[in-house]
Amino acid sequence: MENSHRFFENTDCKYYPCHKGLKEINCLFCYCPMYTLVNCPGNPEYKEKNGKKIKVCTNCTYPHRHENYDDIMQILAEQTKK
Repeated sequence: MENSHRFFENTDCKYYPCHKGLKEINCLFCYCPMYTLVNCPGNPEYKEKNGKKIKVCTNCTYPHRHENYDDIMQILAEQTKK
């Protein structure tokens, strides 16, 4: 896919590829904008450390798949209305 406002792949990043199993990785949402959401559409895991529950998104590829761009933008727009 060609780099655009909806998709950006940074193959020069020292962490690339950050997730295995994807042919193309959308780096536009490198740091997931839905991390703070309790009910994010991805597949996070939760681990406990020092009595605190921590969201771990290491195996989640949801924000890095180009077909999810519109859904992410809609979720973010809904969050700003709250």
